[in-house]
Amino acid sequence: MSDAKTLITETVKAHDVVLYMKGTKSMPQCGFSSRVAGVLNYMGVDYTDVNVLSDADLRQGIKDYSDWPTIPQLYVKGEFVGGCDIITEMTLSGELDTLFEESGVTYDKEAADKIRAANG
Repeated sequence: MSDAKTLITETVKAHDVVLYMKGTKSMPQCGFSSRVAGVLNYMGVDYTDVNVLSDADLRQGIKDYSDWPTIPQLYVKGEFVGGCDIITEMTLSGELDTLFEESGVTYDKEAADKIRAANG
C-alpha cells in the first residue's frame, strides 16, 4: 500500500488538477465519475485522469490517502477537493470557479455559467 501512497503523492504534486476515477475522461465507467469528468471536460479544464479500476491497490490506496470512502476524487494543486456531490455543489455555487481562479487553473468561465444556468 505504501507504493500506492507514493504514486498518488507524486501524481497529485506533478499535475495541477487530477481526477481519480473509475474509467477514463474519455470513457468513464460509472455515473459519478462521468458527472465529474463531464463538468471538467465541459469547462475545458486540463486535468490528469487516473483509472482506479486498473489497479486494486491504487483503488484502495486513494481512499486511504484522502480518508474519503468514495471515487471519484478531485485534487487541485495537490489538495483533495471532494467527490461527485461536493464537486457538483461547488460547480453550481461558483465555488469551483473560485478555487480554479485562486489556484491559477485555466477554465472556461462561460461554460461554467452555462452549467449553472441549465441547473438553476
